[in-house]
Amino acid sequence: MTLRPAEESDIPALVAIRRKPEVFRWWRGGDDMEKAVREDLAEDGGHKYTIVHAGRVAGWIQWHAEEDPDYRHAGIDVYLDPDLHGRGLGTDAVRTLARHLVRDRGHHRLTIDPAADNAPAIRCYTKVGFRPVGIMRKSERGNDGTWHDGLLMDLLAEELD
Repeated sequence: MTLRPAEESDIPALVAIRRKPEVFRWWRGGDDMEKAVREDLAEDGGHKYTIVHAGRVAGWIQWHAEEDPDYRHAGIDVYLDPDLHGRGLGTDAVRTLARHLVRDRGHHRLTIDPAADNAPAIRCYTKVGFRPVGIMRKSERGNDGTWHDGLLMDLLAEELD
């Protein structure tokens, strides 16, 4: 598994992954998934990477930072091709990015905020060392148009292996 900067040529594979029900459930995109992926790639303020496994696009991971010195931290978002779930690739990708953010970028705290009922994602993040902080009630509108709870998790630099 490697992480490399996301490229426009990754869009068709990322669209195909985002259209899979196991990913679509958690990542919005509506009727025009290609437009949604292009918007993610073009969005200001984030650092976007393609997860590559066995020579093919396996998913997406990005980070963003709060740079105010009194609140400085970084947040992570990720999705992985469901065909590759259960192999530790998601955990490896999140751990790799977390190490970069702590060791190379100097962040002392990282956050991630899966849907509160996304048990596989929560297990993955827990394996990296993230801990639940609390429920963010009705924090995100789902593809079904209703509001859903999120789980705020964080990881302190000294907790990262």
